[in-house]
Amino acid sequence: MTKDPQAKRKPENCAFVIFGVTGDLTHRLVMPSLYNLAAEHLLPEKFCVVGVARRGQSDDELRDSLLKGLHQFATRPVDDDVAKKLLECVTFVEADPKDPPSFDRLREHLDSLECAQDTGGNRLFYLATPPAAFAPTARELGRTGMMKENGAWRRLVIEKPFGTDLASARALNGELLKIMDEHQIYRIDHYLGKETVQNILVLRFANGMFEPIWNRNHIDHIQITVEEKLGVGHRGGFYDATGALRDMVPNHLFQLMSLVAMEPPARFDAHSVRSEKADVLTSIQQPSREEALKNSVRAQYLAGRNGDGAITDYRKTEDVKPDSTTETFVALKLMIDNWRWAGVPFYLRTGKALGHKRTEVAIKFKQAPLSMFSGTDVDRLSQNFLTIGIAPTETIELQFNAKIPGPSITIDGVEMKFRYGDYFRADPSTGYETLIYDCMIGDNILFQRADGIEAGWQAVQPFLDAWKSEGTNGIETYEAGSDGPACADELLRRDGRSWRKFS
Repeated sequence: MTKDPQAKRKPENCAFVIFGVTGDLTHRLVMPSLYNLAAEHLLPEKFCVVGVARRGQSDDELRDSLLKGLHQFATRPVDDDVAKKLLECVTFVEADPKDPPSFDRLREHLDSLECAQDTGGNRLFYLATPPAAFAPTARELGRTGMMKENGAWRRLVIEKPFGTDLASARALNGELLKIMDEHQIYRIDHYLGKETVQNILVLRFANGMFEPIWNRNHIDHIQITVEEKLGVGHRGGFYDATGALRDMVPNHLFQLMSLVAMEPPARFDAHSVRSEKADVLTSIQQPSREEALKNSVRAQYLAGRNGDGAITDYRKTEDVKPDSTTETFVALKLMIDNWRWAGVPFYLRTGKALGHKRTEVAIKFKQAPLSMFSGTDVDRLSQNFLTIGIAPTETIELQFNAKIPGPSITIDGVEMKFRYGDYFRADPSTGYETLIYDCMIGDNILFQRADGIEAGWQAVQPFLDAWKSEGTNGIETYEAGSDGPACADELLRRDGRSWRKFS
């Protein structure tokens, strides 16, 4: 977890190897994160970056490209001295898993570089590549012995999506675990680098007022929302093979859900926290085909406007099939089979080309009995929500009832809001800084374990199977720039509930 920067220790000396160094992820997020860590003096004393890609270029060409990316995507003004020192340690190696000898050359380059830079043999391999390259790259790292820990640590960072369904996730886990141990694998989810997400645990377990009421006796239901204003853009080919459910639910939304729903860990360490999170996902009810169809909504966006920009029909997007059944919006109703949450629905929704960009968790508490106000003017009470806002602003908001000033008993809902930016100074970040730093110090509390990954896919597999059997039947539509399909409201309305209004 993020601590006071003054209390942070420098990581051990290491080499940071980026596969896919010429790609968008490296330029937008990985290098700006390394720059921010360098600016905070949180990189190792002896450190080098090895960029790996399939197409060759010189060290200087790569450095120039990364510097341009820094000036374009950095979250803070770029200090030329800091950038120069970081980029001086960058070298390039051309390698492709389809060309095994190229990985032998990579091993030789690392061996030579480590002797010259005295990095101690510690290596962090970051797969900023398409998912299809995960397993082949890991196989070559294993074949060449680059993942063997002989007195030095070797770690592998893998981006999402980790598999496309339960079977593929199990297969990928199985393949990786033949090559390396679980403690060497860091399955990264940038949502867990966000301060507000990390603070869900602090909010729950460091405040005695919340945990006694954090259960089915006091909580009516929980809503988790991740909405995006942008459409698919130029990622039509990738998105049409993935969809909103695969892209967002087993990772981002389930990470939020597991943090909200987990039991208190025995201690604050990676094993205890990740075990409790995995238990939540394992406890999600497995619906029948009919239940999966009833308790889910999938939809595609039609043409519309979002702010000043026009968004075309999803099916007319470049590289999207004209008869695509891929959803750009999904809403689910899930139930957890355990003592704490029995009977409490979890409503999840996420989509693209919507009217707002926001990520929040809203905990709805049960209504107070109204009978005590008989004989007064009170005929209703506002809903009691505890809302954890993650984007666009980081907030914790409590909505409760209060008496309006005057001679009669009149009640209205009021809000008490805490904004992180008002209380804590924090430099703008990518969200990856904490995660990369934790990788280098060997703290995997914010990373997913194999059993958690598979439990997440197991929970969504019934929906994938039900939708596949339905084909185009049941796909709803919504106008780009709207709040999403109307049937998503019906998912709650039939239970006598509604989505929290976004203010």
